[in-house]
Amino acid sequence: MARRRKRKSRRRQEGRKILEHVPQYNLESGEDKPVTAARKYIQSERIVPPALLLVKRNEHTTDRYFWAEKGLFGAQYVEENHFLFPSLRIISSPVEKTPVAAAH
Repeated sequence: MARRRKRKSRRRQEGRKILEHVPQYNLESGEDKPVTAARKYIQSERIVPPALLLVKRNEHTTDRYFWAEKGLFGAQYVEENHFLFPSLRIISSPVEKTPVAAAH
């Protein structure tokens, strides 16, 4: 039997595009659990939200977290629910253009 491709969520794709404009930080978890390593890194580096943290657990696995004003979230959750985060609304909304007066 042929396997069908998994449908990509438009909302998640839009969220992923928005997260591309957020500063990213790469780190390794070391002895800590990935979320603990992310929290320690945020505190030690004084990272200001919004930020995306890529925590390498081992050579095959990287966990992604989003640092927001409200706390630390899984990046997949944020991709699907980007509209709930005020700091991402600024990035997602297009810049308003001022109308140009026509020359007479």
